[in-house]
Amino acid sequence: MMEKTIKINLGGILFQIEEDAYKILKKYLVEIDARLRHTQGGAETLEDIESRISEIFNSKGGQAGVISKENVEEVISIIGSPETFETGGDFRDPGASAAYQPSKKKMFRNPDDRIIGGVCSGLGAFLGMEPVWVRLLFIIFACFFGVGFFVYVALWIALPEARTDLQKKEMYGDGPRPGRQGEGGTSGISQSAGGNYPVGAGTMSNVGNAFNEVFRAIGKVLFVVVRVFLILMGIVFVLGGFFALVTVFMVFFFKYPDYFSTHSFGINLFYFPDFLNYIVNPAAAPWIIALSFIIITLPLLALIYWGVKMIFWFRARDGIVAIGALVLWVGSLAALTMIAFNEGISYSETAKVFSSDVIPHTPPDLYVVSGQKVSDLKYDKEISLPEDEYDIYFTNDNRNLYIGTRLNVYPSDDKSAKIDVVKRSMGRSRIDASKKAELLTYNYRVSGDTIRIDEYFTVPSGSKWSADNVKVNISIPEGTRVHFDKTAENMFLEHHHSSEGWTGDGETVTEYGKSFQGSHYWVMTEGGLEVQKTAEKNN
Repeated sequence: MMEKTIKINLGGILFQIEEDAYKILKKYLVEIDARLRHTQGGAETLEDIESRISEIFNSKGGQAGVISKENVEEVISIIGSPETFETGGDFRDPGASAAYQPSKKKMFRNPDDRIIGGVCSGLGAFLGMEPVWVRLLFIIFACFFGVGFFVYVALWIALPEARTDLQKKEMYGDGPRPGRQGEGGTSGISQSAGGNYPVGAGTMSNVGNAFNEVFRAIGKVLFVVVRVFLILMGIVFVLGGFFALVTVFMVFFFKYPDYFSTHSFGINLFYFPDFLNYIVNPAAAPWIIALSFIIITLPLLALIYWGVKMIFWFRARDGIVAIGALVLWVGSLAALTMIAFNEGISYSETAKVFSSDVIPHTPPDLYVVSGQKVSDLKYDKEISLPEDEYDIYFTNDNRNLYIGTRLNVYPSDDKSAKIDVVKRSMGRSRIDASKKAELLTYNYRVSGDTIRIDEYFTVPSGSKWSADNVKVNISIPEGTRVHFDKTAENMFLEHHHSSEGWTGDGETVTEYGKSFQGSHYWVMTEGGLEVQKTAEKNN
């Protein structure tokens, strides 16, 4: 035969207790109340005793099960017999260092009377007014540019929730609490016929109750809407973070994609850690990769974790882990910043070195042809930055870098043709940068009416990339006809096919391979090179 059970509200928490255990507990509290009723602070002491009993029951899983006779007897042995309170002295909590003393109120969120987050109920307790009027004020202010909404959200984030009975005492202060008879009143378990606190009871007016019911209905709808929104956002966070994390692992550990080209956008992508060995100290490269991996993956893991929490709506004691992850992320970012700063010093100064050749008697027809070509390199990877007109080529068989050369052709100030090669590098100082520029390997040759130039220059093996650049500037007297081979002309045009175009015989040239079809040559004019068709030369 099942023992009859009774539901009671003790210290603001509902418990289910066996009938025999309830009788013992009620008798115990009635006897204590009789001894403390006429003493100063007796009502507060009785509340403290009930709160302590509630905490003991709760610690033993009372909310999940049924309070038995043995549980009550154990509590009485902890608190002490009614005779202990014969003198009417202050109750001393055996589990605390001192008795609870009523103090000034503190602001909390009230979980026992909440519609969304318990902010309005907590403010009502703090201000000593019914929560319904606080809710109305928030709704009114929400109509003014959403001020009430943002204030509510800010308080929801800032205010802690009153979970323990001590926090609830601090929230209400010395005033009456829901479920109590009022200040100076006694507990429902010792006075009411059924022995239960009237859950949610208070002095709320009928109008306030009506408003509260409306608010609760709206709150339930909002809760469902917000819950669905959070679930959808959580799914987005989890999927987005997961795929981003997989991509990071593929790039950092599996070197995939090893090479990916999107020529339609004019840019080639490559495996960055490979290039990293060329631009930083080899000893620093592994640290940069490891720190970059931590800086990228930790936020992604946090995103996935937040998404899971939003989907399943659970609480976890993750404060220590979160703080540890934040410290690790900040430390990694600081370390990477220091390494990057130290490596960045290598690019603090820029220097140029020059070499030139003069053709004293410039022939009427000058031929500019290519020497070593990029197509002969059989390179494996490429970085192409069209906006900067900069191309870098890699080969797997050695550690050299090959970089495309720029070609410019200008009008000469005299009757001589001149070729200038400008090498530029960056370093810790101008002297360091000059030394690096001098080590760049670039070949050209002048022979009669022919200038032979390489399509690329080489960074010496074992040297770091230092934003190196080589320009070939050819100055030609006006009237000189210039004949390019395909590679040399491409070197010239790829740096000059912008929106300004090139004009010749009424024809505007805007893109190589589109307008330059068939035989043609160039003529140096006062304004620069102009294209001419071969047929016009024969007239």
